[in-house]
Amino acid sequence: MNAVLTVPALLPLLPEIVLGLGAMALLMVGAYRGESGIRTVDAAAIALLVVAGIIVLMLPDERLVTFGGSFVVDGFARFLKILAILGSAAAIAMSIDYDRREGQQRFEYSVLILLSTLGMLMLISAADLIALYLGLELMSLPLYVVAASHRTSLRSTEAGLKYFVLGALSSGMLLYGASLTYGLTGTVSFAGIAKSAADAGPGLIFGLVFLFAGFCFKVSAVPFHMWTPDVYEGAPTPVTAFFAAAPKVAGIAMFVRATVVAFPGITAQWQEIVVFVAIASTLLGSFAAIGQRNIKRLMAYSSIGHMGFALIGLAAGTPEGVQGVLVYMSIYLTMTLGVFAVILSMRRAGGMVESIDQLAGLARTHPTMAFFLAMLLFSMAGVPPLAGFFAKFYVFLAAIKAGLYALAVIGVLASVVGAYYYLAIVKIMYFDEPAEGFVPMPDEIKIVLAVCGLFNILFFLYPGPLIGVASAAAHSLF
Repeated sequence: MNAVLTVPALLPLLPEIVLGLGAMALLMVGAYRGESGIRTVDAAAIALLVVAGIIVLMLPDERLVTFGGSFVVDGFARFLKILAILGSAAAIAMSIDYDRREGQQRFEYSVLILLSTLGMLMLISAADLIALYLGLELMSLPLYVVAASHRTSLRSTEAGLKYFVLGALSSGMLLYGASLTYGLTGTVSFAGIAKSAADAGPGLIFGLVFLFAGFCFKVSAVPFHMWTPDVYEGAPTPVTAFFAAAPKVAGIAMFVRATVVAFPGITAQWQEIVVFVAIASTLLGSFAAIGQRNIKRLMAYSSIGHMGFALIGLAAGTPEGVQGVLVYMSIYLTMTLGVFAVILSMRRAGGMVESIDQLAGLARTHPTMAFFLAMLLFSMAGVPPLAGFFAKFYVFLAAIKAGLYALAVIGVLASVVGAYYYLAIVKIMYFDEPAEGFVPMPDEIKIVLAVCGLFNILFFLYPGPLIGVASAAAHSLF
């Protein structure tokens, strides 16, 4: 409670306040200026995210708590908030050219992304079940809208409806789990639940299972992954890029904080659930993607697999495991945004194409794009010395140190299977007869691709800073 007394009560909330007030102001600007204000709103939204990120970095280093302990800013929260903000800013930047060409320019899009990001930041800092649920819904409601934002497309409308219906179901399950947990422990705060967990009896496991059902849905982990391929394929491509990046970071943050902080007394029980979810997600993500010909569907199964790998770190239940999760999510974010930068560049005079076969001979028509995509795909497969290798290395190492040898072995085998469909795309780009070339890549997408590609290629030269910050962030939870 000392932190509450030494800092102004709303200081920990400053990034969220800036985003909330900024989103409201941009809504007014967009409403008054109409179509002429779209570029202004897009640029201002990215600027607001940058300002929020700077404020997160400038907050005092100690652990900040407000709202009676329900909102906490620690090293873990700072690390993941920066990742979520980066993912959201890149998603808005990558959507600008797409929306203009498709005639889908609407100022509401950037405002909805800002409001969803506000929910993510709230979720990452949530230290009780009520704050967690508020953050989760604030993140999810704008996502339901942007998934269906292409109103003239049947696929987009269907994607939004599917996501909304299944999202409402998962929220209900999570709320049921939260109410069971509250009923058995008499408190909603994570610290209070941790103290009461030992006396709550076996009923607490039921509450935990329903909570985990909600968590798994949000990170699209098996067995609550069923919405992912359809929504990824149906939603407009920039929206899919956003779905695959920032909300995953917030979902994993919620999964890790709630599990590690609220249920340390029953680690053996939740460990079994997380191990099952991790194994099922990595295997399904590896095998189900093999037959996909649509690159957005393939990325959906790929993201299911990647969430499984991230959860291998959580299954360890140790600071090293959480460090592995944080390193994994950082590198996953760059790999995903880089690949989606290429997917958004798959455009010919007749419009966007999504079939993997359309990448044929890309190495001859667009050599730089093909090189960066190949490097990102190798990184996703975990080929050394690219960044994706280090991501997997740290989660597997944590699992081995925790004695979860079978989990680590299955993870490695799933990784080998997954490498097949990444390498198949590289083979199509470098060895097949060239298809018709794509239109030139817009500047903002070039920047995202270059930054993400170079990060993955050069990470091995200087991995220390990210590993060190992730380690400090992980230890702040324990």
